[in-house]
Amino acid sequence: MHYYRYSNAEVSCWYKYLLFSYNIIFWLAGVAFLAAGLWAWSEKGVLSDLTKVTGLHGLDPVVLVLLVGIVMFTLGFAGCVGALRENICLLKFFCGAIMFIFLLELAVAVLAFLFQDWVRDRVKEFFENNIKSYRDDIDLQNLIDSLQKINHCCGAQGPDDWDFNIYFNCSSESKSREKCGVPFSCCIPDPAQKVVNTQCGYDVRKKSKNQWDDQIFVKGCIVALEAWLPRNIYIVAGVFIAISLLQIFGIFLARTLISDIEAVKAGNAF
Repeated sequence: MHYYRYSNAEVSCWYKYLLFSYNIIFWLAGVAFLAAGLWAWSEKGVLSDLTKVTGLHGLDPVVLVLLVGIVMFTLGFAGCVGALRENICLLKFFCGAIMFIFLLELAVAVLAFLFQDWVRDRVKEFFENNIKSYRDDIDLQNLIDSLQKINHCCGAQGPDDWDFNIYFNCSSESKSREKCGVPFSCCIPDPAQKVVNTQCGYDVRKKSKNQWDDQIFVKGCIVALEAWLPRNIYIVAGVFIAISLLQIFGIFLARTLISDIEAVKAGNAF
């Protein structure tokens, strides 16, 4: 029996430059995220005093932006250089990292579906911790305000959750003007007002609860998000599928290019 080896094995330029183009987008997006994050930190003075990062007990949205930027920059750089230089180590790193992220996303989605009560408790705890730090960081403040305005909600379970914040707490020791109130993002907007009234939530919770409905949102944000998800399940599923397909496509390109490079190296070894 005779075995034939093709001596014309070569790396596909099509897959090579398609993978490069695929990764250059990730790399540029990573640079943009990093630049935005570092700019935000410089504006808040964090770059001159890194202890400010640990001083915030809630989530600093800038940290999330920086983490996303670092991951995208690293993977984009590894994919670009690996494709252009035909470096198997970098391509395997890129392929393995994308596969790990894909499996992690899948595992999180399945576990979130199976352990909904546990996830709800963690989200509640997370939201309450961020309420405590509402006035400590402008980015966190804007994030919570946007979440409450978009979902027409207030607090994690309801407006009384703002007692977790020292400025809005109804305690008799509090000397804050915002005492026993809620942020302006909890207020029901008045269509006649063109300028946002940032004091609309003052003293609201000093009134009886049956008077709240006319002035503020009484539904908690966790309840609002739980109601939003079933209404937009197709959008969420579509986004998840689109992201998954992009990741699978990247894995396919990397694996194909690795196979081509290995075939060429095996051919040159004879």
